[in-house]
Amino acid sequence: VRYVVDYDDAIFHNYDLSSNTWIRCFLGKKIDTVMRHAACVIAGNEYLADRARLAGAKRVVVIPTVVDHRRYSVGNVAGDRITVGWIGSPTTQKYVEQLVPVLQKLGNTHEFRLLLVGATAEIANRLPCINVDVCPWSEDSEAEMIREMDIGIMPLDDGPWEKGKCGYKLIQYMACGVPVIASPVGVNPSIVNDSACGLLASDLPEWEVSLSKLLLNVELRTNLGLNGFSAVRSQYSIASQIHRLRSCFSNEGVSCE
Repeated sequence: VRYVVDYDDAIFHNYDLSSNTWIRCFLGKKIDTVMRHAACVIAGNEYLADRARLAGAKRVVVIPTVVDHRRYSVGNVAGDRITVGWIGSPTTQKYVEQLVPVLQKLGNTHEFRLLLVGATAEIANRLPCINVDVCPWSEDSEAEMIREMDIGIMPLDDGPWEKGKCGYKLIQYMACGVPVIASPVGVNPSIVNDSACGLLASDLPEWEVSLSKLLLNVELRTNLGLNGFSAVRSQYSIASQIHRLRSCFSNEGVSCE
């Protein structure tokens, strides 16, 4: 039976880097076997694609994460107060918590609120002296929540699992014309640099500089946001990548890239 697999996370590390010796021993190459026998492996970034090639996949096609751009629109619906925003889940909110020292320091000199969409309500207790709003995530409201943001952030650790990340939240921010700040991990540098949609920050001092720069410069925020909005239409939308996806289910296909 011919099959196509699609990876937008480094799920192979659940096995080959497991803390359980038996899982590493018996299932460490599980995903490699799946990749090797697939008619086509679709990968969300080059880190995942390289793993597929190393596994011996017959055909590998890199397709970036995309959104249905019709669900998003440009325009901050909040008031005059600048909003620094993040969207994610309880399992990834740990990355935001690492920015607490920077956010506290900037709160002494800049007027802004922190909007966390999809985090647990308890996280507010771990962000002392920060003006924070925590909102539940839902598919119906996520685009509206992102439109409230003036700056979208994506902090990450520089680890094996994070290298497999495909920048979904960055692309959501961009789809609403929101400038971004991201850790230079995984596909993030390619998205940010190629689209000229924001800034990269490797450590806490760089996060402080980048946030301060965007908090103070509305023109820069606007220009970066518009660049991101344009990039989503041309590269990170369903319409822009549907031909590549369709090719993955054809006999002719496209060359590996």
